[in-house]
Amino acid sequence: MEILAFGVQSDEKPLIEKAFAGRHEVRCLDVFLTEDTAPIAAGHEAISTSVNCGLGNRVLQTLAAGGTQLVAQRSTGFNNIDLDVAERLGMTVARVSYYSPYSVAEFAWTLGMAVNRRVVRAANRTRDFDFRLDGLMGRDMHGRTAGVLGTGKIGEAFTRIAHGFGMRLLGWDIAENPACVGLGMEYVPKERLLAESDLISLHVPLMPQTQHLIDADALRTMKDDAVLVNSSRGGLIDSQALVAQLREGRFTGVGLDVYEAEAGLFFLDKSLEAVEDDTLARLVTFPNVLVTSHQAYYTADAVGQIVDATVRNVVDYAEGRRSENVLVPRS
Repeated sequence: MEILAFGVQSDEKPLIEKAFAGRHEVRCLDVFLTEDTAPIAAGHEAISTSVNCGLGNRVLQTLAAGGTQLVAQRSTGFNNIDLDVAERLGMTVARVSYYSPYSVAEFAWTLGMAVNRRVVRAANRTRDFDFRLDGLMGRDMHGRTAGVLGTGKIGEAFTRIAHGFGMRLLGWDIAENPACVGLGMEYVPKERLLAESDLISLHVPLMPQTQHLIDADALRTMKDDAVLVNSSRGGLIDSQALVAQLREGRFTGVGLDVYEAEAGLFFLDKSLEAVEDDTLARLVTFPNVLVTSHQAYYTADAVGQIVDATVRNVVDYAEGRRSENVLVPRS
């Protein structure tokens, strides 16, 4: 069986090819799965997709008409896939339920500290041999309060780092994580967490209940000098409301590795094009905002685990097995 893998990054390709060697053939494409590219999959029983591929009704219909029966997503998130349509079409959908939580947690802290200590501004200055310290003053994290929204595996890893800094720990989730409680975390209502935290990091999945979890009201609840970090899903933050608050001069820093309208932008080179997204264009102009292109997961360790899990998902499908990674089972 030949698997067609969409949206493969250049660093990722050799890992995928090596992992599939001796098992199944794989063809890697750097294009993302869209309505325009879906016909390419005709004749392929199995495809693999990334989180920024769009698998809505029309795409899934095209895939099914071309004979695709398995979608093996190379991510934990799956909000880009219409699972109801996939089930109706009799398609199997699998994801990667686990990979290194440290990759995302460590990068979230990288973003938080970069905006707190003005690292990007400092680096840009020294490239021009400007070694002044004006405007570069940050704050110690020791003794301050970290608010963690979502305390699963990644949130726990983030909390352990915050504990290492010597921070007071506040958490919010539908269930308490005993490991976080053991580190001294106090679980509180979201509004209290936002009001008292000096650094807030988001680690919850995107679903209807969490869409715009950080909306205009939530942003107004936060301290004027807070640091906000999102390395989870872009739709958790109302981007237009965030821009409005930033224009009022609020927040020490905002670190965003994800953006709610990133599909069609992130992972692509748009440097020679006019970006039509006015909200994103405005966000990147603020000196206290750092935007990266959904790279928090992108370590050799995490990507290797993602690829290995994807291979297992394909092999399980081919051999008639079902694992915890299956979102829509074979009908």
